[in-house]
Amino acid sequence: MGNDGGSIPKRRELVKDAARAPTVSELKATAHESLNHAWTHDPLTSELLDLENAVSDWRGRLYNYESILKGLMPGDSDDTKTTESANGESPEATFASTGIKSLRDIVKLKVKRYTSPGTKEKGMWACPVTLKELGASTRSVYLVPCGHVFAETAIKQIHEEVCPECSEPFHFEDIIPILPTEKSDMERLAARNEALRAKGLTHSLKKDKSSSKKKRKADEANGTRSATGEEDTEKATPKSATSHRVSGINNAMTASLTAKVLAEQEERNKRRKLAAAGN
Repeated sequence: MGNDGGSIPKRRELVKDAARAPTVSELKATAHESLNHAWTHDPLTSELLDLENAVSDWRGRLYNYESILKGLMPGDSDDTKTTESANGESPEATFASTGIKSLRDIVKLKVKRYTSPGTKEKGMWACPVTLKELGASTRSVYLVPCGHVFAETAIKQIHEEVCPECSEPFHFEDIIPILPTEKSDMERLAARNEALRAKGLTHSLKKDKSSSKKKRKADEANGTRSATGEEDTEKATPKSATSHRVSGINNAMTASLTAKVLAEQEERNKRRKLAAAGN
C-alpha cells in the first residue's frame, strides 16, 4: 500500500473538530428556550398553557387547571397516571411526580391581560404594576393565597406586605417565584413546603386534610375513634362525593371545568366496564 498520493491522518487532525464546550451565550440561549417552553406548555400534557386557567404548585411550576383535575380523578394507578396529550407529544412529567394530592396543593393564578386601545388583538399578559410582559424574559412571582401575578421588581418596590391588586395580606415567605432557576429560590421553596407540612398546612395555606385522614385511620386502628360519630368521607358513594365536590366550588368557571372532567371520567369508566363485560 502507498504511493497513491494519500496520507495517514494524525491524531491531532482527527480530534481538532471534536465537540467543544458550549459558550456562555449558547448556554443562556438554551436556558431561555427551555424557560419559554415551560411558560407556554403544560408539562403533563405538552399542550399549550392557558394562563387564564393556569395553576401552580409549591415549586412554582405551571399547569393547566384541567390537567390537574384529570390527574386527581380516581381510576388509574398513581405511579403511572399521565394526562392524555391531544397533539400526540409525550408529556414531560407524570402526575405522580408532581406530588399534588388535592386542589389544596395548588394555587389558581390571577394574571392580567392588557390590550392596546383601538386594537382587536388579544393583548399580552403583563404585570399590573410595571406593565412588563410576563414570560421567560421577566422574573415573575405570585402571592399566596390570593394568586395575583407580578413582575418580581414590582413586589420588591412595595413596602407593605399587602397585595397591590386585592389588598390581601401576605408574608414574605409566601412570595412564590414562577419557574425558578436560582438554587437559592428552590431551596427557599423547599424549606417553606417542609415548614407548612409540619404545621399541617398545604401550599395554598389551607389545612392538609390528608394528614387528618391518616390520623383518623390510625386512631381507628388503635380503637380510639372520635366520639363525634363523624363518618369517613371516603365511604361516600362516588356519585354523592362527586356532587359534593362540585357544589363546594364557589367559582363558576372552576365548577364548570370540574363537572366537565368528572363527566369525562365517568364516561371512560363506563366504557371500561362495558369492554370488560364483553370479554
